Amino acid sequence: MSNTGSLRKTERASLAAAFTRDGMATAAAALLFTLLLVSFRPFQPSGAEGSGDGGDIVNQLGFSALGAISLFALSTLADPKVVRSLLSPSWLLTLGFFLLSVAMAADPSSAMRTAFFTLIAMTTVATILALPRDAEAFSTVLIVTIVVVMGLSYVGLIVFPNEALHTTASQEPEHAGLWRGVFAHKNIAGPVMACFSFAGLYLFRRGRRIWGALIFLCAMNFMLHTGSKTTAGLVPFSILIVMVPGIVGMRLGTPVLFMLAIIVTALGTLGIVFIEPMKTLAAHYFPDLTYTGRTTLWEFAGEMLAKRPWTGYGYESFWGTPLLLNQDQPFDRAWDIRSIVHGHNGYLDTAVLMGIPALCVVAYTFLVAPLRDYMRIPLLKENIYLGDFFMMVVLFAALNAFLESFFFRRADPVWLFFLFGLFGLRQASLRPLATIRPN
Repeated sequence: MSNTGSLRKTERASLAAAFTRDGMATAAAALLFTLLLVSFRPFQPSGAEGSGDGGDIVNQLGFSALGAISLFALSTLADPKVVRSLLSPSWLLTLGFFLLSVAMAADPSSAMRTAFFTLIAMTTVATILALPRDAEAFSTVLIVTIVVVMGLSYVGLIVFPNEALHTTASQEPEHAGLWRGVFAHKNIAGPVMACFSFAGLYLFRRGRRIWGALIFLCAMNFMLHTGSKTTAGLVPFSILIVMVPGIVGMRLGTPVLFMLAIIVTALGTLGIVFIEPMKTLAAHYFPDLTYTGRTTLWEFAGEMLAKRPWTGYGYESFWGTPLLLNQDQPFDRAWDIRSIVHGHNGYLDTAVLMGIPALCVVAYTFLVAPLRDYMRIPLLKENIYLGDFFMMVVLFAALNAFLESFFFRRADPVWLFFLFGLFGLRQASLRPLATIRPN
């Protein structure tokens, strides 16, 4: 029932609720999530690349503050049980390999500075998930963050068109007119908006219908204007794979379809480079299939990996380093490997930087463990809705990683959302959430 007769009391109660421990935890999570996605250098083409640069004083101070706030919030506002459950044994092993690759880097001190920002970003994502006490608080965090980030991106198209859009004066004039908003590149803006659309669908399902519908439509519109055909195709695909099995009463179908999608995508990308029968089939039926020259990068990365298969080359010690800058560039190579910042395949890049054993552990942590968590989710409405949301994010990012490279990539928003989905699935599987509020 409405309470217009005691409006002032209601307002005072809402204001008081905002300063309770739960209210402060929700506000802290929304603040951290917003700052993490907007970054400390929005509307700058080099913003994402510079987000982990230890020589940038703005990012250095900003991300150090994020880390301090996250640790303080975890120790004072979060449920200790939730904090203790943040890291699984597979994650500890993954982080062990990550730190080993830092120690083996060509420039360990520089790699450690970059890794420091990566670890801060990971800690912040975990904090964002640990702070909200229930699904309603988590929904508030999503709404506030998305409205600010997407609002700034849309406003930027009008106020800062040269920064919020790709232009002919940029390093990639072929992308002129495509939207990127507050982000450094359309290939970051597209996947982030895709994840926002999943969040809109989650909000709609759990009763926040107006916010959910608005977020879904605005995110999809922005995503389509980024010009990313891969992202546009993966969004409905991810939604269908997660939603349809649950609707028809075959929830087990989602993990099965997830693994099938990963296997087929792996064969269709890396398989046509490294598996001879697949390479022959692709050459016969799809002779021009190069994924915009990516197969050239993958072939080169595979050749270099064969020289150091067990340990790789070390974190931040391959692409864009003197090792490649001094390489000869054949005239018929599609891309100049000397100017490439990553290999456009997260899985292959993980092996090149950390070694094949590390890739095996990462594959389990990123692909198998989330399926286990998904199947352990309590069959309660709130848990199911939340689990489906996180699974869409994980599936989308895991497939996108076959054409882009963002694993362990400092504060890359796509990497952050992937972590968001992985950590979120674990949280959704460990504790039952309150049932949905009546409308």
